[in-house]
Amino acid sequence: MWIPRFYAILDAGYFPDANALYAAAEQLASAGCTLIQYRNKCGNARVMLEQAQELKRRYTVDRSLSWRHPEGPRLHERDEGSRAGRRRNQSARDPSLRLKNGYARDDTGVNETRKIQTDASPVRLIMNDRADLCLAADFDGVHVGQDDLSPESVRRIIGWGTQGNARWLGVSTHNPEQVREADQTSADYIATGPVFATSSKENPDPVVGLEGVRRARELTRKPLVAIGGITRANARSVIDAGADSVAVISDLLRDPGKSAEEFLRILG
Repeated sequence: MWIPRFYAILDAGYFPDANALYAAAEQLASAGCTLIQYRNKCGNARVMLEQAQELKRRYTVDRSLSWRHPEGPRLHERDEGSRAGRRRNQSARDPSLRLKNGYARDDTGVNETRKIQTDASPVRLIMNDRADLCLAADFDGVHVGQDDLSPESVRRIIGWGTQGNARWLGVSTHNPEQVREADQTSADYIATGPVFATSSKENPDPVVGLEGVRRARELTRKPLVAIGGITRANARSVIDAGADSVAVISDLLRDPGKSAEEFLRILG
């Protein structure tokens, strides 16, 4: 299984209201982020489901058509290898070419809109903790911690699916023994951390450091996601220590779109 190097986490608790959450989500997608986890610890299942369904609606993109633009830019395309590719990416991020609710301006000047459709990779949405809400909102996977349902219990709920249509299952670990245990489960990827000191949890587990990432890499061949205190300044060192992906929360808050673009550039 392949996992993107950049894994954005949208924690509803950091946003003043749902509209701010949705705005951040759209900025992340426009920047090129293809893996996003929705996290909400409010405990209100109705609110969580409503927000999750709205995120899903905003991220649902038909693959069959491209943007109507002279150079044919595609949402989320990351063809950085050529000057033309860079121009396409810039065009895809230009707000003047986009309208809300997934519609694009007609370049002919006619006053009409049409659904944005793209052949680029869609955003994969992961639900934090709740397998039931993952299914209810039609998310693409669920991520559980050590105090949640066991990976095998979650797998029985979300199923295995078919190739190309399977929901992902991720599990958090905080020490070598937990990594070993997770490696024996049906989890698709394993998260380890906190790598650095973090403020995104009230009672964080002990910091594992880069050495903890290296040790986790030795213990599993599953995709490894590092989380906890990861910023643009230290993300590359985490990948170099053996992580396949870095999960980021706090360093996306001030300017989600710009921050995501910088992470994607740094991670390559």
